[in-house]
Amino acid sequence: MRDFLAENLCHDAVHGYIPFTSRGAAGEATERQIIDHPWVQRLRQIHQLQTAWWVFPTAEHTRFQHVVGVMHLASRAVARLYDSLKESCPDTPSRGYVESLMRLAGLLHDVGHGPFGHFLDEHLLRHHGLTHETLGSAIITQELGPLLSRVRRNPNSQLESGEELDPRQIAILITRPRAGDAPDAPLWLRLLRSLFSGIYTVDNMDFVLRDAYMSGYNDRAFDLERLLHYSFFTPQGLTIHSRGVAALVRFMGVRAELFRAVYFHRTVRAIDLTLADLFADSREYLFPGNPLEQLDLYRQFTEFALLVDVSRWNSADDPRKRELGIRWQGLLERQIPWVMACERNLVFGAETIERSSIFARPDYVETELRAQLPAALKNLPLRIDLARHIHRPDTRGPSTGQNFLWDPGRGEPRPLTDDQLFRQLPLAHRICRVYAHDQAHAAELSAALDAVVGSSATDDLTNM
Repeated sequence: MRDFLAENLCHDAVHGYIPFTSRGAAGEATERQIIDHPWVQRLRQIHQLQTAWWVFPTAEHTRFQHVVGVMHLASRAVARLYDSLKESCPDTPSRGYVESLMRLAGLLHDVGHGPFGHFLDEHLLRHHGLTHETLGSAIITQELGPLLSRVRRNPNSQLESGEELDPRQIAILITRPRAGDAPDAPLWLRLLRSLFSGIYTVDNMDFVLRDAYMSGYNDRAFDLERLLHYSFFTPQGLTIHSRGVAALVRFMGVRAELFRAVYFHRTVRAIDLTLADLFADSREYLFPGNPLEQLDLYRQFTEFALLVDVSRWNSADDPRKRELGIRWQGLLERQIPWVMACERNLVFGAETIERSSIFARPDYVETELRAQLPAALKNLPLRIDLARHIHRPDTRGPSTGQNFLWDPGRGEPRPLTDDQLFRQLPLAHRICRVYAHDQAHAAELSAALDAVVGSSATDDLTNM
């Protein structure tokens, strides 16, 4: 009889019931212990949609809900892909090892995030040469390592005798591949990285479903079942059968739509501009020094803690901190100084060179734009925002060259770009927006942007 007391269920709005282990033999660590650990529980205080929750009222979900969902999808992926992984790499450990490794990587892949998620990477962590992935790897190996190595089972399988989870392998899985990194990693582990950093992953498949549902955008965003059904491993990497390409293209399309409609919403980006200015001026007060050298303090550094802290600055004794507190209070009251005046959409295909465009640099666009404005508006306060989404990754790169197409006629894997449907997708999409303090000069700014973009640009979507 199955030991029903050995696991718990939590109900998720996206995936239904999600099981996790809650009791094991003496000396074992359970998944519940990892889930309940302060490093994971802090993710309840970091929104999944870094600033979009200020725009979409129902999108209040957190990183915690997301990582539990990714843990669950990791099991679903292993159930479908383990046999082909073992066939491609005979030295692959047991299913119990691979599934537990993947589940814990799913649960911990965002453990290094701080307030406002990816925004913090750019506006604080990079000043110390860090990303949320490098912090996450340190947390996994240094803070959680002894606990992780004692996990012996998951709800569907268990490790074989003599196997012990290696936290360093979890850190490898959650880190985006770079040329020459992890040289000693076995092939089976390098292939599994595609499920965290490839085109369709347990991470982005969950957040597309979750963000689409929670924002009210779409409650059936893409066909997860078909995408997994037609996926398998070959020695080259994660491979999709030609019958599954339409489902993959649909997934990529919905993900791109979420970027345009939710993540890059005009007001979301206006909030990001405001937040960027606040971070630039407040950095020394927000976190003292290098987070990697103060992990205990970083564990307390959450979005909730930050927002409560800055809400008190307007009564600080320090005049500079008090002035910053007044500005932060404006953000907390959703008083955003920037309003979109106009925008243009720029699509880059395989035949265009994105990096040679002036739209790779906001300062270049601003210089060109001001040159087109009437003399009386040359010094108008404005900001240029260039939101960029990689629609179809370059399948030749070290980070994204992990996905392949199965040609049933030839009985072999081929580059995904060999598929006509996939090849028709754009490589990248930029939304070029001009923000001002009001829309009094929207017509002049729009005309100037037209002159910069050129008459062949896509239609103005300002009123959409």
